[in-house]
Amino acid sequence: MKQFFLAALICCITSVAWSQNTIQGRVIDKTSKEPLELAYVRYSNTTSGVITNKQGYFSLEKPAGNASIIISFIGFTTQEIKATSHNAITVEMEKGPVNLQEVVITPQSAAASFHTISKIDLNLQPVRSAQDILRTVPGLFIGQHQGGGKAEQIFLRGFDIDHGTDINVTVDGLPVNMVSHAHGQGYADLHFLIPELTGNVDYGKGPYYTQFGNLGTAGYVSMNTVNSLDKSTVKLEGGQFNTLRGLAMVDLLSDRQKQKGTNAYIASEFLYSDGPFESPQHFNRFNLFGKLNTNIGKNNKLTLTGSTLSSDWDASGQIPERAVKSGMIGRFGYIDNTEGGYTSRSNASAKLTSYLSTTTTWENQAYFTDYHFNLHSNFTLFLNDPVNGDQIRQREARNIYGYQSKLSNERKLGAWDLQSIYGAGFRLDQTRNTELSHTINRNTVLEYKQLGDIRETNGFAYADESIEKNRWRFNLGTRLDYFNFHYHDKLSPWQSPDQQKVIVSPKLNIQYTLNTKSQLYLKTGKGFHSNDARVVVFNRGYDILPAAYGADLGVLLKPTRNLLVNVAAWYLYLQQEFVYVGDEGVVEPSGKTRRIGIDVSARYQFNTWLFADVNVNQAKPRSAEAAKGENYIPLAPTLTSTGGLSWQLKSGWNGSLRYRHMHDRAANEDNSVIAKGYTVTDLAINYTKKKYELGIAIENLFNVKWNETQFDTESRLKNEPAPVTEIHFTPGTPFFTRMKLAVYF
Repeated sequence: MKQFFLAALICCITSVAWSQNTIQGRVIDKTSKEPLELAYVRYSNTTSGVITNKQGYFSLEKPAGNASIIISFIGFTTQEIKATSHNAITVEMEKGPVNLQEVVITPQSAAASFHTISKIDLNLQPVRSAQDILRTVPGLFIGQHQGGGKAEQIFLRGFDIDHGTDINVTVDGLPVNMVSHAHGQGYADLHFLIPELTGNVDYGKGPYYTQFGNLGTAGYVSMNTVNSLDKSTVKLEGGQFNTLRGLAMVDLLSDRQKQKGTNAYIASEFLYSDGPFESPQHFNRFNLFGKLNTNIGKNNKLTLTGSTLSSDWDASGQIPERAVKSGMIGRFGYIDNTEGGYTSRSNASAKLTSYLSTTTTWENQAYFTDYHFNLHSNFTLFLNDPVNGDQIRQREARNIYGYQSKLSNERKLGAWDLQSIYGAGFRLDQTRNTELSHTINRNTVLEYKQLGDIRETNGFAYADESIEKNRWRFNLGTRLDYFNFHYHDKLSPWQSPDQQKVIVSPKLNIQYTLNTKSQLYLKTGKGFHSNDARVVVFNRGYDILPAAYGADLGVLLKPTRNLLVNVAAWYLYLQQEFVYVGDEGVVEPSGKTRRIGIDVSARYQFNTWLFADVNVNQAKPRSAEAAKGENYIPLAPTLTSTGGLSWQLKSGWNGSLRYRHMHDRAANEDNSVIAKGYTVTDLAINYTKKKYELGIAIENLFNVKWNETQFDTESRLKNEPAPVTEIHFTPGTPFFTRMKLAVYF
């Protein structure tokens, strides 16, 4: 017993001595009182420092001399304060100009570098839509090919991801992807997000991230909306093609309530556009979003969010090259202008964040989504029905129920710093009348090809451990996913039994920080994407959860104070790739695939107001089972690049000049049909003052002819004697100007 008390006394004395030799503090946003994670804290006489944790806390050993403390965070004004005798300090940061010099390479940088680059981009680049937010991810391209309201086609790391088959997308913890969707697996419609509400974008490429499971093979994108508004805003935009957009964001609480840590706001958006097409799109979208953050006692924070989206549109679809070349129609003409759709989505989420200590956080979130989808398409024109045409309808009604819990903890184990994350949860998707039918003029159903109800359940648990000592950081994680697939076929009296599957996905990431200017890292991991529930049940569970195996070898460099560079060579092997054939309602397995490539991203700050960035992404996607010369993966990107200049003058002038380039790529397996590449340039100029902002945005500044999406499709025109296989495309937006006026209050 005496030995026990002696040991306890020694621990207490050691703890007191340690606390007397350290300065502990917290970094928060001065306006919202929100903690700032990943702020960099150091002494003025050294370049090495520490990063604030999720709650904004940091701990520094007291300096030997009279050095002051410097706190920097991208997008905020750097602060320098004196190191006092007090052991606990609170630093309130004010938003300020972007300064690339504030980015410091640390052992935590590999995990945060993508987050940092995105924050730079969000501060400097004008965001006009939710699609533009996705474009801040280096190497990620999107393409719209049916009327503006349909989810965009996504390209990343040598993948034609279709509408989300191989990328995991979330907003505020809510899943954006729709599994076993009526139009395609992983369908990720981001249009319910009002772009001005985006607070940060976190993303990663490859299957290396324990917290992101299904569909996260090529990577993930995780967005969060702001917890508070800096100011209320009313904005009007208008432009060519009968385009009109209105936005209102209103802060609902007083400054006094904000000082107590409670924030609430509501935002609404309306958009209408006919587009550049000969047959007007009549595209309209309405969004409503609300968010409340409030403290419950000293150690708990409740976040409530709610949103609703309603959108409908007409479309001209993809048109065949031969019809344009012959003069039958123009580039913005149509063969069938009865395409189009309607979609709605309402979300509700409640999240409780509990601060169990300064180093332990427990997050619990429950969410619900009500979703409706109705899409009319005609990919093959008159191929199958020469009289009525081949129009199809894909429709579903869906409810999503979900819950997720995450415990984060930081602690010391001898000389090692440990960061632990443990999580568990479930997601349940229930659809009603998931339909594929042959229709005429959107009204008459000629034949039901598929009709049924889907129930898909995904339960998961994961553990993620980061161990750091000196220059080394090891991240080891594993994830367990359980799936249950049920399909009630309303067109067949015989019902297939439910199918279920479990998959384990380990991850191992290693990094070595040479100094504050360079860091090496190796990422390895296993991921997966699930198949459509209808296919899983029909195939008796075959190819339910094909795995993906990947590795990245990269370097993060800051050779000068104003330059940040990230280079990574990568490899990804996929056990089974899926190609969705929408008009036939089937998912075609296309076998094993391999992809290798290299990604290069750079950010440079010329001076206090001028910035440049460039991203170059090269990939070699190939089928692993087909013969050489016949092993191309249709529409998979091989070379993409984005970049531009951004400026922010003290006088109020700001804007950007940006380009995006997609190289020519194979449209079929033997590379005999080419999807033509393009380079498009956009310009935005704004004049921003405290109470208002005026701006102009020009898309496709040089009015180039480009094809936003392209497909090698077999089709037949009316009265055409035989079908033809060739490129069908949706023309990209021509020169397009919009003006805006925003008023702040």
